[in-house]
Amino acid sequence: MSDRPHAESAAVLARTPLHALHVARGARMVPFAGYEMPVQYAAGVLKEHLHTRAAAGLFDVSHMGQIVVRAKSGRTSDAALALERLVPVDVLGLAAGRQRYAVFTNDDGGILDDLMIAHRGDHLLLVVNAACKDVDEAHLNAHLSDTCDVERLDRALIALQGPKAEAVLARLAPGCADMTFMDVRPLDILGASCIVTRSGYTGEDGFEISIPEDRAPEIAAALLDDAAVMPIGLGARDSLRLEAGLCLYGADLDQTTTPVEAGLSWAIQNVRRRGGAREGGFPGARIILDQIDSGTARCRVGLLAEGRAPVRAGAQIFASDAATEPIGTVTSGGFGPTADRPVAMGYVPPALAAPGTTVLAEVRGKRLPMAVAPLPFVEPKFKRGNRRLP
Repeated sequence: MSDRPHAESAAVLARTPLHALHVARGARMVPFAGYEMPVQYAAGVLKEHLHTRAAAGLFDVSHMGQIVVRAKSGRTSDAALALERLVPVDVLGLAAGRQRYAVFTNDDGGILDDLMIAHRGDHLLLVVNAACKDVDEAHLNAHLSDTCDVERLDRALIALQGPKAEAVLARLAPGCADMTFMDVRPLDILGASCIVTRSGYTGEDGFEISIPEDRAPEIAAALLDDAAVMPIGLGARDSLRLEAGLCLYGADLDQTTTPVEAGLSWAIQNVRRRGGAREGGFPGARIILDQIDSGTARCRVGLLAEGRAPVRAGAQIFASDAATEPIGTVTSGGFGPTADRPVAMGYVPPALAAPGTTVLAEVRGKRLPMAVAPLPFVEPKFKRGNRRLP
């Protein structure tokens, strides 16, 4: 998930409930997915990134879409089965109080969006990417309206990420302390009814917190009052997720990329695969299931550049200096502050996907050596059971 800042037209930009807080703290605001969003604060992207890895960072992700899917029958199992018509994951098997990563697919097996699905007891709560939320809502209504009600929520969403996130949030909501990775729980924070998930998009332990819009500034300010917490902009959000090997929709994922090509087969549980109890039944199922069984013509890999110059998205990848045709493209790239070197992701043929293989990325007319590397570049630190990973 996640989105990258990009240039937009002069259309009026929306503002999140935390806009005034960003401005008051000196954020540099940029157009992003129809919103005016903070790309960085005075500390800068590098310090924000490293602080999140060492302590805790607070991110405003209120631009993301929060959508409720509720079965008209009143049975959440019916909503789960309906949603399985659009995603290749096991939604029916998702327990109450748990969350799962998913993708919407099209008839060609391509990815329309990636999202999170949370089982909230009497309904499913979806968190979708900002740039796709209107299309996603229409997609859900078009295909599920016979059995489900679909409702967009007007709530703020913040992410508290980093090794000190639990200690910080527990001061305001002690019930978060025994949550583990992908748990979902309603928690009272300063008297506000919040929905808290133990998840995020940085590779760090942490939480995403859905908050009534009018209470978001107060709760964000209370979290930022802790010396361990620094406000973090979109720039560091992007570098953190890249180091964690996490995909960015619109860059690493799009409608021409299948989940198998993207290395997301792990998100397709056996029950939805060939021979499973609910095999297929989602858009592009034949193509995706064939690729699981027989492989793909390209696959997503990590890439490490030699030297200190980052290789950015869009750079073409060649098998050799003499090659005239590219064999792939860099889809995300930049400097990894924790890895302390340039890192990137891109697509190459499986024959060139083994770790240690050398390929060349063309940057300003020069071909720079890059080594294929395992993902992620920084090991995740999610809390599972009573311990954090790794």
